[in-house]
Amino acid sequence: MKKKTVLAMILEMTVVLAACGTEAQAPATEPTEVAEAAAPTEEAPAENAEATEAAEPTEAVAEAEPTEAEAPAEEADIMSHADYIAAAVDDAVTVDVYVQATQSWWEDKITVYAADEDGAYFIYNMACSEEDSEKLTQGAHILVNGFKGEWSGEVEIVDATFEFLDGTYVVDKAEDVTALLGKDELIDHQNEFVAFTDLEVAAKQDADGKDVAFLYNWDGSGEPGSDLYFDVQDADGNVYTFTVESYLCGQDTDVYKAVEGLNIGDKVDLEGFLYWYEGVNPHITAVTVK
Repeated sequence: MKKKTVLAMILEMTVVLAACGTEAQAPATEPTEVAEAAAPTEEAPAENAEATEAAEPTEAVAEAEPTEAEAPAEEADIMSHADYIAAAVDDAVTVDVYVQATQSWWEDKITVYAADEDGAYFIYNMACSEEDSEKLTQGAHILVNGFKGEWSGEVEIVDATFEFLDGTYVVDKAEDVTALLGKDELIDHQNEFVAFTDLEVAAKQDADGKDVAFLYNWDGSGEPGSDLYFDVQDADGNVYTFTVESYLCGQDTDVYKAVEGLNIGDKVDLEGFLYWYEGVNPHITAVTVK
């Protein structure tokens, strides 16, 4: 009896233990809720995409444009004539001017006599296409960028570029500066369209020592078509050299022919641009013999 009881008890305990072992092992083979939480979800990539978008510049930042408050800065760079005069040699300059005359275009460059209502400018060898040179007629309005230069007393704008603007302006009357000849104040009118009245043609000497009314080139080394140089004297006997610049007024112009016809002692009125070379040396555009 005791053996059967003991065996029955042993058998019963074995079944119970086997069942308990099965239940204890079962959870290890199935994913838990914690494991599921650790796995990537479908929402994670969306969060990363939002972070990427936040890191990239928005259109407002990437395509920032000048505000209205910034716009007038370019206009402020345009100099008045007084600003231009005050600028140092080699300074960058920007001027709003009107063409009064030009020298001959050559190799994509042109020299311009220009003015505004307050003064005048000489723009030397400005970059210019042949097509644009034909548009630089008297009165044409241009914005010029370059550098202030000086050569033998002549103040000029060099290394210049330009763009066309609307509007026209012409200095229609030359200012008579005869009374300023020999005075320091004359240079204040440099490059302006000016007039000289009641001057007398003085003698120059050619290479042979002969008295003549004019020379081809400053030393007489030229020929018809070269620059013309002639001397005039005022009422006090002071003598000044004036020039017909052939690139400005060529051999076929009235002024060139008039100077070729001058005689020593002729009384003349003259007009031209107050160029400077080691002193006053106007580029004459008109001569009237009295």
